[in-house]
Amino acid sequence: MQKDADAHIPNYPNLPSKLICLLLNVTLHADAETDEVYAQMTLQPVTNYDKEALLASDLALKSNKPPPDFFCKTLTASDTSTHGGFSVPRRAAEKIFPALDFNMQPPAQELIARDLHDNAWTFRHIYRGQPKRHLLTTGWSLFVSGKRLFAGDSVLFIRDEKQQLLLGIRRANKQATNISSSVLSSDSMHIGILAAAAHAAANNSPFTVFYNPRASPSEFVVPLAKYYKAVYSNQVSLGMRFRMMFETEESGTRRYMGTITGISDLDPVRWKNSQWRNLQVGWDESTAGERRNRVSLWDIEPVAAPFFICPPPFFRSKRPRQPGIPGTFLFSAFSAN
Repeated sequence: MQKDADAHIPNYPNLPSKLICLLLNVTLHADAETDEVYAQMTLQPVTNYDKEALLASDLALKSNKPPPDFFCKTLTASDTSTHGGFSVPRRAAEKIFPALDFNMQPPAQELIARDLHDNAWTFRHIYRGQPKRHLLTTGWSLFVSGKRLFAGDSVLFIRDEKQQLLLGIRRANKQATNISSSVLSSDSMHIGILAAAAHAAANNSPFTVFYNPRASPSEFVVPLAKYYKAVYSNQVSLGMRFRMMFETEESGTRRYMGTITGISDLDPVRWKNSQWRNLQVGWDESTAGERRNRVSLWDIEPVAAPFFICPPPFFRSKRPRQPGIPGTFLFSAFSAN
Protein backbone atom coordinates (compact mmCIF):
# COMPACT_ATOMS: atom_id res chain seq x y z
CA MET A 1 0.00 0.00 0.00
CA GLN A 2 1.11 3.57 -0.53
CA LYS A 3 0.09 4.33 3.05
CA ASP A 4 1.81 3.24 6.27
CA ALA A 5 -1.49 1.98 7.69
CA ASP A 6 -5.06 1.89 6.48
CA ALA A 7 -7.99 1.05 8.76
CA HIS A 8 -10.06 0.01 5.74
CA ILE A 9 -7.84 -2.97 4.93
CA PRO A 10 -9.87 -6.14 5.55
CA ASN A 11 -8.59 -8.48 8.22
CA TYR A 12 -7.40 -11.96 7.24
CA PRO A 13 -6.82 -13.74 10.57
CA ASN A 14 -5.57 -16.97 8.95
CA LEU A 15 -2.98 -15.25 6.77
CA PRO A 16 0.49 -15.22 8.37
CA SER A 17 2.60 -12.09 8.20
CA LYS A 18 5.16 -13.98 6.08
CA LEU A 19 4.31 -16.55 3.45
CA ILE A 20 7.12 -18.66 2.01
CA CYS A 21 6.46 -19.41 -1.64
CA LEU A 22 8.01 -21.12 -4.61
CA LEU A 23 8.24 -18.92 -7.70
CA LEU A 24 6.48 -20.94 -10.41
CA ASN A 25 6.55 -18.40 -13.21
CA VAL A 26 7.36 -14.80 -13.98
CA THR A 27 6.50 -12.81 -17.11
CA LEU A 28 7.28 -9.20 -17.90
CA HIS A 29 4.75 -6.65 -19.12
CA ALA A 30 4.87 -2.97 -19.96
CA ASP A 31 2.32 -0.34 -19.00
CA ALA A 32 0.46 0.77 -22.12
CA GLU A 33 0.81 4.48 -21.27
CA THR A 34 4.25 4.80 -19.67
CA ASP A 35 6.09 1.66 -20.86
CA GLU A 36 7.12 1.03 -17.26
CA VAL A 37 7.96 -2.64 -16.91
CA TYR A 38 6.31 -4.75 -14.24
CA ALA A 39 6.30 -8.44 -13.44
CA GLN A 40 3.47 -10.93 -13.23
CA MET A 41 4.51 -13.60 -10.72
CA THR A 42 2.85 -16.92 -9.97
CA LEU A 43 3.65 -18.00 -6.41
CA GLN A 44 2.98 -21.36 -4.75
CA PRO A 45 2.85 -21.33 -0.92
CA VAL A 46 4.94 -24.10 0.66
CA THR A 47 4.73 -25.43 4.21
CA ASN A 48 8.01 -27.34 4.09
CA TYR A 49 10.69 -28.05 1.57
CA ASP A 50 13.50 -30.48 0.80
CA LYS A 51 16.69 -28.43 0.90
CA GLU A 52 18.78 -30.88 -1.16
CA ALA A 53 16.11 -31.26 -3.85
CA LEU A 54 15.64 -27.51 -4.20
CA LEU A 55 19.38 -26.91 -4.28
CA ALA A 56 19.76 -29.52 -7.04
CA SER A 57 16.95 -27.98 -9.08
CA ASP A 58 18.49 -24.54 -8.57
CA LEU A 59 21.84 -25.71 -9.92
CA ALA A 60 20.11 -27.41 -12.86
CA LEU A 61 18.18 -24.24 -13.62
CA LYS A 62 21.39 -22.20 -13.63
CA SER A 63 23.26 -24.63 -15.87
CA ASN A 64 20.41 -25.04 -18.35
CA LYS A 65 19.44 -21.39 -18.62
CA PRO A 66 22.34 -18.94 -18.60
CA PRO A 67 21.40 -15.32 -17.97
CA PRO A 68 20.78 -13.24 -21.11
CA ASP A 69 23.28 -10.63 -22.28
CA PHE A 70 22.14 -7.04 -21.93
CA PHE A 71 23.25 -3.46 -21.57
CA CYS A 72 21.49 -0.42 -20.16
CA LYS A 73 22.37 3.19 -20.88
CA THR A 74 21.04 6.43 -19.43
CA LEU A 75 20.23 8.75 -22.34
CA THR A 76 22.17 11.97 -22.79
CA ALA A 77 20.87 15.16 -24.42
CA SER A 78 22.72 14.13 -27.60
CA ASP A 79 21.01 10.72 -27.60
CA THR A 80 17.56 12.34 -27.53
CA SER A 81 18.18 15.17 -30.01
CA THR A 82 16.35 14.98 -33.32
CA HIS A 83 19.57 15.46 -35.33
CA GLY A 84 21.76 12.86 -33.67
CA GLY A 85 21.76 9.17 -33.04
CA PHE A 86 22.23 6.81 -30.13
CA SER A 87 25.86 6.30 -29.17
CA VAL A 88 26.43 2.69 -28.08
CA PRO A 89 29.43 1.77 -25.89
CA ARG A 90 31.86 -0.34 -27.94
CA ARG A 91 31.87 -3.37 -25.63
CA ALA A 92 28.08 -3.34 -25.40
CA ALA A 93 27.69 -3.21 -29.19
CA GLU A 94 30.15 -6.07 -29.68
CA LYS A 95 28.43 -8.15 -26.98
CA ILE A 96 24.77 -7.60 -27.89
CA PHE A 97 24.55 -6.74 -31.59
CA PRO A 98 25.41 -9.10 -34.48
CA ALA A 99 28.98 -8.69 -35.74
CA LEU A 100 29.53 -5.99 -38.35
CA ASP A 101 31.23 -6.69 -41.67
CA PHE A 102 34.32 -4.51 -41.46
CA ASN A 103 35.02 -5.05 -45.15
CA MET A 104 32.18 -2.59 -45.77
CA GLN A 105 32.97 1.10 -45.74
CA PRO A 106 31.56 2.20 -43.44
CA PRO A 107 30.55 -1.01 -41.61
CA ALA A 108 26.75 -0.96 -41.16
CA GLN A 109 23.76 -3.25 -40.72
CA GLU A 110 20.03 -3.20 -40.00
CA LEU A 111 18.84 -4.18 -36.53
CA ILE A 112 15.33 -5.19 -35.52
CA ALA A 113 14.40 -5.08 -31.83
CA ARG A 114 11.05 -5.82 -30.18
CA ASP A 115 9.59 -4.12 -27.12
CA LEU A 116 7.27 -5.74 -24.56
CA HIS A 117 4.22 -4.69 -26.59
CA ASP A 118 5.68 -6.85 -29.41
CA ASN A 119 6.25 -3.80 -31.58
CA ALA A 120 9.23 -4.12 -33.92
CA TRP A 121 11.68 -1.20 -34.16
CA THR A 122 14.22 -1.03 -36.99
CA PHE A 123 17.53 0.80 -36.56
CA ARG A 124 20.58 1.35 -38.73
CA HIS A 125 23.70 0.32 -36.82
CA ILE A 126 26.83 2.00 -38.18
CA TYR A 127 30.47 2.27 -37.10
CA ARG A 128 31.87 5.65 -38.06
CA GLY A 129 33.23 9.00 -36.87
CA GLN A 130 36.48 10.31 -35.44
CA PRO A 131 37.19 8.59 -33.20
CA LYS A 132 35.10 5.73 -34.56
CA ARG A 133 32.09 4.68 -32.51
CA HIS A 134 28.98 2.56 -32.75
CA LEU A 135 25.79 4.51 -33.51
CA LEU A 136 22.11 3.78 -34.08
CA THR A 137 20.98 6.31 -36.70
CA THR A 138 18.00 5.80 -39.03
CA GLY A 139 14.97 4.79 -36.98
CA TRP A 140 16.33 6.05 -33.68
CA SER A 141 14.59 9.46 -33.75
CA LEU A 142 11.30 7.72 -34.51
CA PHE A 143 11.79 5.52 -31.46
CA VAL A 144 12.66 8.51 -29.23
CA SER A 145 9.58 10.48 -30.30
CA GLY A 146 7.31 7.42 -30.22
CA LYS A 147 8.30 6.60 -26.65
CA ARG A 148 8.52 10.28 -25.57
CA LEU A 149 12.04 9.80 -24.24
CA PHE A 150 14.06 12.50 -22.49
CA ALA A 151 17.61 12.81 -21.24
CA GLY A 152 17.82 10.86 -17.98
CA ASP A 153 15.58 8.03 -19.18
CA SER A 154 17.31 4.70 -19.79
CA VAL A 155 17.22 2.25 -22.69
CA LEU A 156 17.81 -1.47 -22.26
CA PHE A 157 18.86 -3.90 -24.99
CA ILE A 158 18.69 -7.64 -24.27
CA ARG A 159 19.85 -10.62 -26.33
CA ASP A 160 17.65 -13.47 -25.10
CA GLU A 161 18.26 -17.23 -25.14
CA LYS A 162 16.71 -17.40 -28.64
CA GLN A 163 19.19 -14.75 -29.85
CA GLN A 164 16.35 -12.26 -30.36
CA LEU A 165 17.05 -8.59 -29.69
CA LEU A 166 14.65 -7.15 -27.12
CA LEU A 167 14.23 -3.49 -26.22
CA GLY A 168 12.92 -1.78 -23.11
CA ILE A 169 12.93 1.64 -21.51
CA ARG A 170 13.04 2.93 -17.96
CA ARG A 171 11.81 6.37 -17.08
CA ALA A 172 13.83 8.63 -14.84
CA ASN A 173 12.54 8.61 -11.26
CA LYS A 174 10.92 12.01 -11.64
CA GLN A 175 8.51 10.47 -14.16
CA ALA A 176 7.83 7.23 -12.24
CA THR A 177 4.80 8.83 -10.55
CA ASN A 178 3.06 8.84 -13.93
CA ILE A 179 2.05 5.21 -13.39
CA SER A 180 -1.62 5.88 -12.89
CA SER A 181 -3.77 3.56 -14.95
CA SER A 182 -1.78 0.45 -14.08
CA VAL A 183 -3.22 -2.11 -11.70
CA LEU A 184 -0.01 -1.72 -9.74
CA SER A 185 -0.89 1.70 -8.34
CA SER A 186 -4.37 0.70 -7.21
CA ASP A 187 -4.99 0.18 -3.49
CA SER A 188 -7.82 -2.18 -4.37
CA MET A 189 -5.35 -4.34 -6.30
CA HIS A 190 -3.09 -4.52 -3.27
CA ILE A 191 -6.03 -5.57 -1.11
CA GLY A 192 -6.80 -8.16 -3.77
CA ILE A 193 -3.30 -9.58 -3.26
CA LEU A 194 -4.15 -10.12 0.42
CA ALA A 195 -7.34 -11.96 -0.47
CA ALA A 196 -5.58 -14.10 -3.07
CA ALA A 197 -2.71 -14.91 -0.71
CA ALA A 198 -5.09 -15.83 2.12
CA HIS A 199 -7.03 -18.18 -0.16
CA ALA A 200 -3.82 -19.71 -1.53
CA ALA A 201 -2.38 -20.27 1.94
CA ALA A 202 -5.58 -21.97 3.12
CA ASN A 203 -5.93 -24.18 0.05
CA ASN A 204 -2.28 -24.74 -0.87
CA SER A 205 -2.94 -23.27 -4.31
CA PRO A 206 -0.94 -20.83 -6.46
CA PHE A 207 -1.77 -17.12 -6.67
CA THR A 208 -0.70 -14.23 -8.87
CA VAL A 209 1.05 -10.99 -7.94
CA PHE A 210 1.53 -7.99 -10.21
CA TYR A 211 4.69 -6.34 -8.97
CA ASN A 212 6.66 -3.19 -9.70
CA PRO A 213 9.31 -2.36 -7.08
CA ARG A 214 9.45 1.26 -8.27
CA ALA A 215 5.71 1.77 -7.62
CA SER A 216 5.77 0.09 -4.22
CA PRO A 217 6.80 1.80 -0.97
CA SER A 218 8.96 -1.21 -0.08
CA GLU A 219 9.64 -4.67 -1.42
CA PHE A 220 6.98 -7.18 -0.42
CA VAL A 221 8.31 -10.10 -2.47
CA VAL A 222 11.78 -10.93 -1.22
CA PRO A 223 14.18 -13.77 -2.13
CA LEU A 224 14.21 -16.16 0.81
CA ALA A 225 18.01 -16.31 0.93
CA LYS A 226 18.15 -12.50 1.18
CA TYR A 227 15.59 -12.58 4.01
CA TYR A 228 17.44 -15.25 5.98
CA LYS A 229 20.77 -13.51 5.53
CA ALA A 230 19.32 -10.28 6.91
CA VAL A 231 17.55 -11.94 9.84
CA TYR A 232 20.29 -14.33 10.93
CA SER A 233 23.42 -12.36 10.02
CA ASN A 234 22.49 -8.84 11.10
CA GLN A 235 22.05 -8.12 14.80
CA VAL A 236 20.29 -4.77 14.74
CA SER A 237 20.01 -2.44 17.72
CA LEU A 238 19.05 1.12 18.53
CA GLY A 239 21.67 3.60 17.38
CA MET A 240 23.11 1.26 14.76
CA ARG A 241 24.47 2.93 11.66
CA PHE A 242 23.52 1.62 8.22
CA ARG A 243 23.61 2.29 4.49
CA MET A 244 20.71 1.91 2.09
CA MET A 245 20.69 2.02 -1.69
CA PHE A 246 18.34 4.40 -3.50
CA GLU A 247 17.82 5.32 -7.12
CA THR A 248 18.69 8.87 -8.13
CA GLU A 249 16.92 11.23 -10.51
CA GLU A 250 19.30 10.11 -13.28
CA SER A 251 18.30 6.44 -12.83
CA GLY A 252 21.59 5.76 -11.13
CA THR A 253 22.02 4.53 -7.57
CA ARG A 254 23.41 6.06 -4.42
CA ARG A 255 23.88 4.90 -0.82
CA TYR A 256 22.40 7.07 1.92
CA MET A 257 23.57 6.83 5.53
CA GLY A 258 21.19 6.63 8.47
CA THR A 259 20.70 5.55 12.08
CA ILE A 260 18.18 3.11 13.56
CA THR A 261 16.02 5.09 16.00
CA GLY A 262 13.38 2.48 16.86
CA ILE A 263 12.37 -1.15 16.38
CA SER A 264 8.67 -1.97 16.43
CA ASP A 265 5.98 -3.74 14.40
CA LEU A 266 4.25 -1.56 11.85
CA ASP A 267 0.93 -3.22 12.69
CA PRO A 268 1.36 -5.22 15.94
CA VAL A 269 -2.28 -6.34 16.01
CA ARG A 270 -2.79 -7.84 12.57
CA TRP A 271 0.80 -8.57 11.54
CA LYS A 272 2.73 -9.33 14.71
CA ASN A 273 6.46 -10.06 14.27
CA SER A 274 6.23 -9.51 10.51
CA GLN A 275 9.54 -7.58 10.37
CA TRP A 276 7.94 -5.62 7.53
CA ARG A 277 9.35 -2.08 7.81
CA ASN A 278 9.82 -2.58 11.53
CA LEU A 279 12.92 -0.35 11.68
CA GLN A 280 12.36 3.34 12.40
CA VAL A 281 15.24 5.34 10.98
CA GLY A 282 16.71 8.82 10.75
CA TRP A 283 18.67 9.96 7.72
CA ASP A 284 21.93 11.92 7.85
CA GLU A 285 21.33 14.34 5.00
CA SER A 286 18.63 16.96 4.89
CA THR A 287 18.14 16.08 1.22
CA ALA A 288 17.05 12.62 2.34
CA GLY A 289 13.87 14.09 3.82
CA GLU A 290 11.69 12.35 1.27
CA ARG A 291 13.05 8.96 2.33
CA ARG A 292 10.67 6.82 4.33
CA ASN A 293 11.14 6.78 8.08
CA ARG A 294 10.46 3.04 8.22
CA VAL A 295 12.43 0.37 6.35
CA SER A 296 12.76 -3.41 6.41
CA LEU A 297 15.74 -5.28 7.80
CA TRP A 298 16.57 -6.76 4.39
CA ASP A 299 16.70 -3.29 2.82
CA ILE A 300 19.70 -2.05 4.80
CA GLU A 301 23.42 -2.72 5.01
CA PRO A 302 24.64 -2.37 8.61
CA VAL A 303 27.83 -0.37 9.06
CA ALA A 304 30.25 -1.65 11.68
CA ALA A 305 32.10 0.94 13.75
CA PRO A 306 35.20 -0.89 15.05
CA PHE A 307 37.70 0.75 17.38
CA PHE A 308 40.49 -0.42 15.11
CA ILE A 309 40.91 0.24 11.43
CA CYS A 310 41.85 -3.43 11.07
CA PRO A 311 40.81 -5.17 14.30
CA PRO A 312 42.89 -8.13 15.44
CA PRO A 313 41.33 -11.59 15.19
CA PHE A 314 40.28 -11.77 18.85
CA PHE A 315 38.21 -8.58 18.46
CA ARG A 316 36.29 -9.78 15.42
CA SER A 317 32.71 -10.66 16.18
CA LYS A 318 31.51 -14.18 15.50
CA ARG A 319 28.25 -14.08 13.62
CA PRO A 320 25.80 -16.91 14.19
CA ARG A 321 26.04 -19.50 11.48
CA GLN A 322 23.44 -19.11 8.77
CA PRO A 323 21.13 -22.11 8.49
CA GLY A 324 21.35 -24.16 5.33
CA ILE A 325 19.13 -22.43 2.76
CA PRO A 326 19.32 -22.78 -1.01
CA GLY A 327 21.41 -19.72 -1.75
CA THR A 328 19.86 -18.25 -4.86
CA PHE A 329 16.66 -20.15 -5.55
CA LEU A 330 13.94 -17.54 -5.46
CA PHE A 331 11.39 -17.88 -2.73
CA SER A 332 9.50 -15.00 -1.23
CA ALA A 333 9.05 -13.66 2.23
CA PHE A 334 5.65 -12.05 1.72
CA SER A 335 4.46 -9.30 4.01
CA ALA A 336 0.79 -8.57 3.62
CA ASN A 337 1.07 -4.89 4.46
